[in-house]
Amino acid sequence: MAKKSGSTVEKKPPSSMSKRDAETLKNIQNLASDVVTSSYKQKDPLVEVPTRTLSNTVWNKKDKILTMGDAVQERTLFNVGQAKKFMQMMLHSAGTKDLIEQQKTLSLRAMFYRGLHTIAGTKEKTFADQDESDGILEDLEVSLGSLREELHIYAKKRGTMAGNITIIDSGDEIDCRRVGSGGYSVPGITEPDVIQFKKCDAKFVLHVEKDTVWGRFNEDKFWQKHNCILTEGSGQPTRGMRRLLRRLNQELGLPIYCLLDCDPWGHYIFSVIKQGSISLAFESNRLAIPEAKFLGVRAIDYERCKLTDDVQIAMNDNDISRAKQIAAYPWFENHKGWQKEIEKMLSNGFKMEVESLITKDISYVTEEYVPERLEKKDWLD
Repeated sequence: MAKKSGSTVEKKPPSSMSKRDAETLKNIQNLASDVVTSSYKQKDPLVEVPTRTLSNTVWNKKDKILTMGDAVQERTLFNVGQAKKFMQMMLHSAGTKDLIEQQKTLSLRAMFYRGLHTIAGTKEKTFADQDESDGILEDLEVSLGSLREELHIYAKKRGTMAGNITIIDSGDEIDCRRVGSGGYSVPGITEPDVIQFKKCDAKFVLHVEKDTVWGRFNEDKFWQKHNCILTEGSGQPTRGMRRLLRRLNQELGLPIYCLLDCDPWGHYIFSVIKQGSISLAFESNRLAIPEAKFLGVRAIDYERCKLTDDVQIAMNDNDISRAKQIAAYPWFENHKGWQKEIEKMLSNGFKMEVESLITKDISYVTEEYVPERLEKKDWLD
């Protein structure tokens, strides 16, 4: 039976709902109750939104992850400059509440359309475009302290896996040893209630930056020869992939090795995997992998692997500026290995992609480069 509390009615979650969903639903209901309570007290309803900026990001040196600071911005209904965003938050809050209660999920794009309509009596639309909608959903995440996956919202699928592991995905058993040339497509939501690990013989995870590199490793059966799991993030990995890597590391105790490009973007991707990101600093303890290792490609590989100048990609001003910015990150600033790596790349004056190793031999990266790096424990942490 619904329970009355003042002028609001709180529904008990369905008995089949997971503990995680029940807690998220309660947080949404509490947000709504605070707004209603303020209204009945004739006070300006407000929502506190934690600030997602570098200045409000704290480097937790002990845990080696990024965390969110205490700075917040107040969003009120009766402030002309804030009223629209306030109402957009309420609109998306209602939408996510429906998703959880109905035990259904929607994509970011679908959420945009679900909340899109013209406000009665005006020509004003609730959202100008999807970017505006996505930004409000991010505000809702940090305000509730919940990942969007907990709000039953997912982004476009991106990422692949193959190797010595069997998983259960939404009740279906997937043997990642038998997923063909295309691999297992990692879904946007990889929480324990969606994906469970059934059997794992692998000793480590090799995460590569792009599907083109992953394809070479998969075709060469690297995961079979070296008893591992092979994943790729198609650039910066999605939250679903990062969460899956974190779970493989924490729940199964598997080391995570990252084979990324020798450029500021590859270094940044590793930073996000290892320490977390600014926009999701409030959830680093579920996404970051402090024990992750950077296996390469390294700036010294141009000489060490005797590569030709054909593989050189000149660094532009933006690359140089970005590299210096990354070198100044607190988690890299006092790391001699990373300082030396970035300094060497800058002195080279060029970047290199993992694919550059194919100039040595089609399977050089799978048969020589990575096995040698692993055997010598030649990586950056």
